[in-house]
Amino acid sequence: MARPVETLSKMLALEARDYAYRDRAVAGGLAGYVETWRRQAREAFGEDTEPWIMAVAARLESYRSLDVPQRRALIDELLAMLRQGPVAGALPDDVETVPTDEPEGALSFHDVTAASDGGGEVVAAISPGQEVPAVQDTSVPAGEATDEPGKPGDAAHPARKGGRGLEAPVAAVPGIGAKRSSLLKKLGVLTVRDFIYTFPRRYEDYSRLKTIDRLEYGERVSVLATVWEVGVRRTRQGTELFRAILSDETGTMEVTWFGKRRLDERLRPGMHLLIRGKVDAYLGRLTMNSPEWEIVGRTDVASARIQPVYPLSEGLTQLWMRAAMRRALTTWAGRIPDALPEAIRAEHDLLPLQRALWGIHLPDSHEHLEAARRRLSFEEVLYLQLGLLRQKRQWKSQPGRQLTAAPERVEALERSFPFPLTSAQQRAVKEMLADLASGDPMNRLLQGDVGSGKTAVAAFLMAVVADAGCQVAMMAPTEILAEQHFKSLSRLFEGFPEPRPSLGLLTGSTTGADRERVYTGLADGSLQAVVGTHALIQEGVAFKDLALVVIDEQHRFGVEQRATLRGKGYNPHLLVMTATPIPRSLELTFWGHVDVSVLDEMPPGRQPVKTRVLSPRERGRAYAYIQGQVDKGKQAFIIYPLVESSDTVDARAATDEYERLQREVFARARLGLLHGRMRPADKDAVMAAFAAGDIDVLVATSVVEVGIDVPNATVMLIDGADRFGLAQLHQFRGRVGRGADPSYCLLLAESTSAEAAERLATLEATHDGFVLAEKDLQMRGPGEFLGTQQSGFPALPMAEFTDVRLLHEARAVAEALLNEDPDLSLPEHRLLSENAAALWEDAGDPS
Repeated sequence: MARPVETLSKMLALEARDYAYRDRAVAGGLAGYVETWRRQAREAFGEDTEPWIMAVAARLESYRSLDVPQRRALIDELLAMLRQGPVAGALPDDVETVPTDEPEGALSFHDVTAASDGGGEVVAAISPGQEVPAVQDTSVPAGEATDEPGKPGDAAHPARKGGRGLEAPVAAVPGIGAKRSSLLKKLGVLTVRDFIYTFPRRYEDYSRLKTIDRLEYGERVSVLATVWEVGVRRTRQGTELFRAILSDETGTMEVTWFGKRRLDERLRPGMHLLIRGKVDAYLGRLTMNSPEWEIVGRTDVASARIQPVYPLSEGLTQLWMRAAMRRALTTWAGRIPDALPEAIRAEHDLLPLQRALWGIHLPDSHEHLEAARRRLSFEEVLYLQLGLLRQKRQWKSQPGRQLTAAPERVEALERSFPFPLTSAQQRAVKEMLADLASGDPMNRLLQGDVGSGKTAVAAFLMAVVADAGCQVAMMAPTEILAEQHFKSLSRLFEGFPEPRPSLGLLTGSTTGADRERVYTGLADGSLQAVVGTHALIQEGVAFKDLALVVIDEQHRFGVEQRATLRGKGYNPHLLVMTATPIPRSLELTFWGHVDVSVLDEMPPGRQPVKTRVLSPRERGRAYAYIQGQVDKGKQAFIIYPLVESSDTVDARAATDEYERLQREVFARARLGLLHGRMRPADKDAVMAAFAAGDIDVLVATSVVEVGIDVPNATVMLIDGADRFGLAQLHQFRGRVGRGADPSYCLLLAESTSAEAAERLATLEATHDGFVLAEKDLQMRGPGEFLGTQQSGFPALPMAEFTDVRLLHEARAVAEALLNEDPDLSLPEHRLLSENAAALWEDAGDPS
């Protein structure tokens, strides 16, 4: 008999014989031995027996909550399991039920327990009244039922309710009843699979927490301490204030919560608490106000475990989530088939799925956690790349219009521009002309910083398409931007040698005879090019021969809107333009399905915008400079992070400041207000008035980030600049400096944090949008960065987009798989195909 089994068997026998099931055979109880058991058993028996090891651990953790008859039955069951020994990937099929009279929804032992000695230790495994889980024999495929009662696949099996296995309702997890199912539903968790794939948002490492004596004012930190005193009092305003004195071996601190009812019933002296919040000070002593908190078990503290911190809805606790997740993993982790073939896992040093799921939820060590993250990230990125490459191959498999341009016509067009094209523009034009001539439909992204000359490249391409007797449609997100494109293209087309493309404008404001003229010209082919807004995708708009679609700032359009415009032609070529730089490390993520042209140099003569960081006390100087520019006939922007003032966010708001500035600061100037809550027509009217020079100072929110070109604007003041990301700040800065006059971007920051200072100093130091985008990605992390960029991409909670090596590895694997098996129809690739399809099912088309 292996040593871990022999040792535990002796403990159980001792507990039954000498201690009469009083949980005294081991110091701290059998639950206190769980971590030692898991570690020793895993070393002795290997990863293949993980379900069996965890099932034993779950039973040990549940022991203290049971009465004597239940403990006697559980020890008999454990001894039987230990005599049988470890089973790789499976457990006995018999299921032991532990009865209880505890009603659903009662405060159960795995929610919060406070032992009589005040320890408050967490006991979290198998809930009374639920079945002690047995892990399915993996020889029975998921979703298949058997005719033998009680066997895996039977509808009564915990993981097979309704015969659906992992797609069973989340209530199939032991300890999750109707009440908590409804609470989990608020998190989007409906099934067992949803629950297991609800990953922690962060972790607490009990071995690396700060002690009270090392806390510093203003920092956000986690502290592990013991409750000494608790009490409730009312403030003069009648608000209930709950106060607790916490201590560790280095000192004490006071913590307060406002308006938190029943905390005095839940927190008691002697409990171990993990609190997380901002360190404040009161009367010279450090304190915390309304921190996050959770009760921590002595076992976890003693073992210095890494603990997951999950997203929660009201009514759920971290303790309960961890306990429920352990039960779910014990029962189901071994049943989820691993979609990654063993050869791929071995080549790229990836954990098996079961070990990765345990590692992401309840890691043994930091190394286990990082290995789990890498495995799950690789899998998500692989599914992403499979979807992108399939889209690219599908796009290229369709017949495209072959459009060629004579060399002498290309030379004549290039000479006709009022400025010499940069080498980057020439390179982009050459790439696109090759696309048009290939016979495959073009699907290309033109990525360039603000002012890099994207419109000139588009004009060149539009002329070539018109020369072939075909039509072009350019769609912009706003009327003002569509009108600006129309004017810019009209000026360029006037300088082109004959034949010049005919050009029309179609927006929501185009009415009556003008609209009918555009409709007729597009239908009979006499109008070769049109610039418009969403009006282009209306049912009444029909093209005779649409061969090229140009979409500006595509992330501002929905997937359906982009597809509708493309659907007005037969496999038209597609050019997408964006002034939002994508970090080069993310090009494979965003644009793995398209070809990319980059404009990485600015046209000669354009002056860089001078950027300065200001402190709040220099606000008056900024106002004075703006007034001076207005007196010279120039215009200015003032940007705020909020539309209206907020009780929860300490920042200035556009609506409030607009009234104050008009009344107290710029009384003799003409001010305008622009924000996202205005009706589209009202927003367009304000932007048009500013562009026409009827507004001197435009007070706005981030709605001006893209889509307004006013060469007369020379100042951009961003008040609360520390609340914006680098890429967004760069877009704001690009709204000025578009004329011949020197321009300034003034960054007024309220925050004194090191991160905010670094971000603004970076913007002050460089004008390269790609450098700033990379820095933004590093500072904000991929989650927040992608949240502001994605359109049509699937959600990828685990993907590590800053790991460029992993991105390239996953891309190479995806390419190799599709080269070997284009439809992923081989048996070993079936799950890969299904999972990739499921990931992309609701995402749409990102092109």
